[in-house]
Amino acid sequence: MILKQEIYLDNAATTKPTKAVVQEMVQCLEHIYGNPSSVHRLGVEAERVVTRAREAVAGILKANPKEVIFTSGGSESNNLAIKGAAYALAKRGKHIITSEIEHSAVYSLCQDLEEDGFEVTVLPVDKEGIVQTNDLKAALREDTILVTIMYVNNETGAIQPIEEIGKVIDAAKEANKIPLWHVDAVQALGKIPLYPAKMGINMLSLSAHKAHGPKGIGALYISKGTPLHPQISGGGQEMGLRSGTENVPAIAGFRAAVSDFKEMQQDAKHMAKLRQMLVEGILKNIPDTRLNGLPPGNEQAAPHIANISFTGVRGEVLLHSLEGEGIFTSTGSACSSRKAVEHRVLNAMGLSNEEMEGAIRFSFNAQNSEEEVVIVIEKLKEIVKELRSFA
Repeated sequence: MILKQEIYLDNAATTKPTKAVVQEMVQCLEHIYGNPSSVHRLGVEAERVVTRAREAVAGILKANPKEVIFTSGGSESNNLAIKGAAYALAKRGKHIITSEIEHSAVYSLCQDLEEDGFEVTVLPVDKEGIVQTNDLKAALREDTILVTIMYVNNETGAIQPIEEIGKVIDAAKEANKIPLWHVDAVQALGKIPLYPAKMGINMLSLSAHKAHGPKGIGALYISKGTPLHPQISGGGQEMGLRSGTENVPAIAGFRAAVSDFKEMQQDAKHMAKLRQMLVEGILKNIPDTRLNGLPPGNEQAAPHIANISFTGVRGEVLLHSLEGEGIFTSTGSACSSRKAVEHRVLNAMGLSNEEMEGAIRFSFNAQNSEEEVVIVIEKLKEIVKELRSFA
């Protein structure tokens, strides 16, 4: 039973599907139930749904539909890109470059590859959580086969200098066509225009549920000619790169979600305004707080994420206190927050243990309102004051 108005500020973890997404999926479940590989009418109808969705996703990327394959989500897309490229190019080299702030789907995978004989260089970040191109230049070697650096950090919202990184990688490619470049763009989808071909990106990972689509469906952009070893063997679906019967209802939902990106620029401005209100309201009205990441107005700050530390308060306790008021937030990455792990990203940015323990991530969607932000700030003032009185 819902007792209070719910204010959902955990959109970096997942977003609520739009009505159009739900309707499209229900329609598909009820009527488009054929296997896309079947040659009869029901199969052809299902195949058309997949084709339309592939064209829609390719459209927002300004890519060829043949360069888009569907996966079960961002983690699988990352695994296919990184493992697939690593094993395809293992004879040319075994050196991979990544960063300290990658999502666990990338960071843990790189650790697994180290156990399999690959060498991984992990780039540091500055105090704002930004990878420095000079560090990338210094790390590149003749046997570097892959660079994997995310677009938007899921904990702090730091937008990485993708264009500058691309120039460094392009210069290295002039010699021997490697390294390949993979970008985890899961948190950028629907907030920042994504044009991988223009930026020279070889592979780019997406996940529908971060942009008001369904869970369990993602995509991987793979530029033409990129060598990749499939990670799932079977019937050869998805151009031979990802076997298994396609999840047609989820794919249809993905198409409905990306079809709603027409107001992306306006939505991003709205979320950036909410972020500014929240950050300035907290820092002004609640003592001993700090923003972890870039300030409002900085072009490298994603519009929808604000990570703030409340000194003297445990983040998990604050999270549940807010939940009691109908406000939903997070202490970090949803894929790691239930595990007793160190705050790897915040630690890489140089935060103290106390600052890391008191960190809360607020993440917006375009339907959040200024009124909600005002309520959140007022509730935070009350709760933080009360929790600190117990310390």
